[in-house]
Amino acid sequence: MIDLKAKPFYLDDEAIAWVNNTKESMTLDEKLGQLFVPVGYSGDPEVLDNTMLRLHVGGIMYRCGDSAEMQETHRYLQEHSRIPMLIGANLEDGGIGIAVDGTAFGKQMQVAATGDPESAYRLGKISCSEGAAVGCNWAFAPVVDIDRNWRNPITNVRTYGDDPDRVLAFARQYMKAAKEENVLVAIKHFPGDGCDEVDQHILTSVNDLSVGEWDATYGKIYKGLIDDGAQTVMVGHIAQPAYQKYFTPQHPKKLVPATLSPELLQRLLREKLGFNGLIVSDATPMVGFSCAMERSLAVPYAIEAGCDMFLFNKVLDEDYIYMKKGYENGILSARRLDEAITRILATKASLGLHKKKPEEIVPGKEALSILRNETHVRWAKDNADKAVTLVKNTQSVLPLSPMKTKKVLLEILGHCDSNERVLEDFRSRLVKEGFDVEVYEKESFETAQFDVEVFKAKYDLVIYIANVENRSNQVTNRLDWYTFWGNGNNVPWFVEERPTVFISLANPYHLVDVPMIKTYINAYSNNGYVIEAVMDKLMGRSEFKGKSPVDPFCKKEYLRW
Repeated sequence: MIDLKAKPFYLDDEAIAWVNNTKESMTLDEKLGQLFVPVGYSGDPEVLDNTMLRLHVGGIMYRCGDSAEMQETHRYLQEHSRIPMLIGANLEDGGIGIAVDGTAFGKQMQVAATGDPESAYRLGKISCSEGAAVGCNWAFAPVVDIDRNWRNPITNVRTYGDDPDRVLAFARQYMKAAKEENVLVAIKHFPGDGCDEVDQHILTSVNDLSVGEWDATYGKIYKGLIDDGAQTVMVGHIAQPAYQKYFTPQHPKKLVPATLSPELLQRLLREKLGFNGLIVSDATPMVGFSCAMERSLAVPYAIEAGCDMFLFNKVLDEDYIYMKKGYENGILSARRLDEAITRILATKASLGLHKKKPEEIVPGKEALSILRNETHVRWAKDNADKAVTLVKNTQSVLPLSPMKTKKVLLEILGHCDSNERVLEDFRSRLVKEGFDVEVYEKESFETAQFDVEVFKAKYDLVIYIANVENRSNQVTNRLDWYTFWGNGNNVPWFVEERPTVFISLANPYHLVDVPMIKTYINAYSNNGYVIEAVMDKLMGRSEFKGKSPVDPFCKKEYLRW
């Protein structure tokens, strides 16, 4: 029996009656459809009618787009769905998680670098209020992974750092703000990412802590947030061998992701940690899920193992058929289907969706005025000012001055779509300060000049901008140079010839690849507010205030020299 009056549902008799009556009125096809949370690609009503709505899906998640278009799409879905939908978004770093015209507050590590949990509250307030304005009621946030391994290509700046107590304190503040905005949180990625150095998108990752170590770190975080009333948990395609063997001593010698592990979902999360809310899988097209079991079996077994909702699909119609056949063949039991549907409906009722008319669930266009409003922008600028961190400064180059170093070679590293915007933002700001700026362009080795004296005559200062963001399916976010036997002016051979400044707008661990550079700054995010704060600090108008939430020296003492 699921106690719907208990945490995290807190339903009254009226809401419980709605859950039970709705469940009794549903066909098998409707119940199976409620298990799915596909990704949305189109707002075309015909597409929505013939895909999502036809299959009675329980939720949906769109990638970010124009706020008015997102809101209209969400409104159509709610108005044409018999049962209100959960509408999710990756609201990890501001309203930009669902709307391109939302507020870019900053990555979680940037928030942690302020040292102030109030910044995490503001992150949650901006993310969830702007998300709610376009119709989202489910934040796939906060990330409560721990950045234990500097080589991990996925966690990194998405986390609050490497201290479990900090992660818990900051996540609590985000969750407090989300509740004020009546938006669900999905704490993720259970049982915890950040231990190894691989990516769930392309293989099953591993949390290799012992039972005791897990309890003292990830377990402490999850227990604290569950006790505080976290409504949903997102489960990653992450194995946790110690606990899997603890509950099943004869557990096969095979990496089984938590999304397919009754030991982790039912014994650890439900029983030991006492989680009564909704469990949603991470995106199931990931290889970390798909490689573990034949998909025709994995789709229904994910629900049988303990997930309540199934995120994304390789092909929605095909996965739906797999789910239905799995139910008919006994892979998915009637008991587990009933439990999942009960929790899905109860979660919707906990938001009060059952009391609203379909046209009332998504607010009107006037709600969009909250996006990027004056307060949100002021908070974002304040967060950036407090977060930018001077990690290393063993040369006398700061503050910068065109009187000292007039001629600047500006280089951007990384292959992100935002490179052009970021580079132009820095270039224009430097020019406005009075510097002569040349932007590095990839040279042809047939015509390139590598003369040291020529280089020294052309430039007084070199500034690197590293815009190497975390991306799925990319197993490393190290620096990539254009060089031949050390030649080429983008590789830092010249640090003893000219002062060199390195600014990372993403990965906080680049110092491991540029230990020779004497002035190194971590900014954690690449939005315009951060770039403005970096420039103010470079020019001496503002002090560096940030404190690194991780060890940027990667436990290598020589990186400090």
